[in-house]
Amino acid sequence: MAVYLISYNLDNSNQNYDKLYKHIKEISSSWWHHLDSTWLIQTHIYNASQIANILKREINDNDDLLVIKVDKDYSGWLPKEAWQWIEHMLS
Repeated sequence: MAVYLISYNLDNSNQNYDKLYKHIKEISSSWWHHLDSTWLIQTHIYNASQIANILKREINDNDDLLVIKVDKDYSGWLPKEAWQWIEHMLS
């Protein structure tokens, strides 16, 4: 299974993005969301392009979206639970 990072800038504060968040959760039952506009999901069904195409339907043309496959070369400052999730999903 692969882990993907989904990150976005949502430009329209008046738009309801609940469907975007719902679709992210539907792509995989295993996800982590600690940073405001960043999710980590695990899937064996979809690749980065497929994930982006699913989510693109729920954002505006002036929004930004990035989907990247995560490998074992990572670093940062997150809660212990985040690192445990990442390590478990990448093992």
